[in-house]
Amino acid sequence: MGKPKEPVTAAVRVLRAADVAFEGHPYRYVDGGGTAQFAREHGVDERSVIKTLVMEDEAGSPLIVLMHGDRQVSVRELARQIGAKHVQPCAPADADRHSGYQVGGTSPFGTRWSMPVYCEASIAELPRVYINGGKRGYIVSLATADLLRVLDPILVHVAQPELGSTRHGVPGIAT
Repeated sequence: MGKPKEPVTAAVRVLRAADVAFEGHPYRYVDGGGTAQFAREHGVDERSVIKTLVMEDEAGSPLIVLMHGDRQVSVRELARQIGAKHVQPCAPADADRHSGYQVGGTSPFGTRWSMPVYCEASIAELPRVYINGGKRGYIVSLATADLLRVLDPILVHVAQPELGSTRHGVPGIAT
């Protein structure tokens, strides 16, 4: 049996249009498995597997936060750094509506609506990252320089160690 056919998602289209060299990595999606599932299956450091989190500020305006797979976002620090009173994760249905992707398959590339993108600054130090390709069970790897070029994110310092707990049922979010 041959290699499974890789999806052509909105994220893949954006990467191709931007002339980004990337590699697709299909994997077995497990509900709740997150970045750890992919890292185990592909033998990569979970720190280089980047979560795409859709959040909203106090006015309900959506934004994207990129975070290391083994870290969580301090929402208090994020709010402080971006000048918001409050930031919280979007409800899954709202995240799906804003991004055009299903939670668990959210990519920062090719979102339905344009949203500001905030990226944990230490991600910029990695040579290569693994990030969702726009479908559950599909990750793409690319040079971090390309991620930064295409998304032009605002770099923030909001990472803290993953404590194994969740807030609002969303892994990677802390107060």
